[in-house]
Amino acid sequence: MAQIDFAACKLFTDAPLRPVHPGIAIVPIRRLDSAAAYSDFLLAHMVDHVKTPYCLVAQWDGHVLDARRWRPEFLDYDYIGASWPQFLDGHDVGNGGFSLRSRRLMEACRDFEFRAFHPEDVAIGRVNRRWLEDREMRFAPRPLADLFATERAGDLENSFGYHGVFNMPRATGIETFWRIYRELDDRSSLGPDFTELLKSLRGGRNRFVRSMRMVIDRARDRVWDAC
Repeated sequence: MAQIDFAACKLFTDAPLRPVHPGIAIVPIRRLDSAAAYSDFLLAHMVDHVKTPYCLVAQWDGHVLDARRWRPEFLDYDYIGASWPQFLDGHDVGNGGFSLRSRRLMEACRDFEFRAFHPEDVAIGRVNRRWLEDREMRFAPRPLADLFATERAGDLENSFGYHGVFNMPRATGIETFWRIYRELDDRSSLGPDFTELLKSLRGGRNRFVRSMRMVIDRARDRVWDAC
């Protein structure tokens, strides 16, 4: 059974950063100015930087919760991400924000017959899923996907990792989340789940003040975007 080297971490960024851990390699890339540009990078370019049989993708609002929850059977599949409870047709795996992909699947996504689409996880998990399965790509079943990652389904107490800013206060602790929030230079990804995020701050100290700060920040961001 193949193994994943969790020490071989690559951080893709256009910012001039110096890694704080020797296991993290900074990979300079051009600035991704939109979510669509991010999708294009994952579908068409990231595989150029992957030398291992599998790649664990983690966006800023997701990470490994407990390495002891890793299951060897995760590697039996070409794609695993948190399940999508909004889809009832069986094509309900999976979210790309915290996902495990085989290199051969990533290569398939550059095939001229693959219909590149934004968002990239929908392109893989739904638009092109049957096409990929016809080429012997395997998608994890939903019960295993929920053990791999929590997003809108699953359980943070049992999953290997998670995705979703609305899960961060529980996953990291409210105080840690607040430090991360204060350092964000782009809060646009908070918009779709802003209400759920505010609810998740319940129980933390200074909840009212922090909630008001976030509401004001959101209003300012909207005004800035409109200018």
